[in-house]
Amino acid sequence: QLQLVESGGGLVQPGGSLRLSCAASGFTLDYYAIGWFRQAPGKEREGVSCISSSGDSTNYADSVKGRFTISRDNAKNTVYLQMNSLKPEDTAVYYCAAVPPLLFRRCLLSYSLLNYWGQGTQVTVSS
Repeated sequence: QLQLVESGGGLVQPGGSLRLSCAASGFTLDYYAIGWFRQAPGKEREGVSCISSSGDSTNYADSVKGRFTISRDNAKNTVYLQMNSLKPEDTAVYYCAAVPPLLFRRCLLSYSLLNYWGQGTQVTVSS
């Protein structure tokens, strides 16, 4: 059974950093692109960052460019999201999802088309 599990969330002060992990089981991660999405209370889910199956292509939402970095280690079946210079507006539940290769170029906008999601991890940025 295909499963994704996020970890690494928590409470951090503005300007701080967190690293989220998305670990896959039940399938080989290297077939899929992986996307990170987030959802704040009362808001729609939005794309944050995506990485291609090989890891050689990435994309980012404008709101996180220069602050977040996505990476993957296919040998460990894990994708990471390094989040630096965190702001209160980054507060949300963060989810990872498996993205079929054909959707990679539209990954940030594709959340309604994706079938495999993790359970989410809460990130709270507050002083």
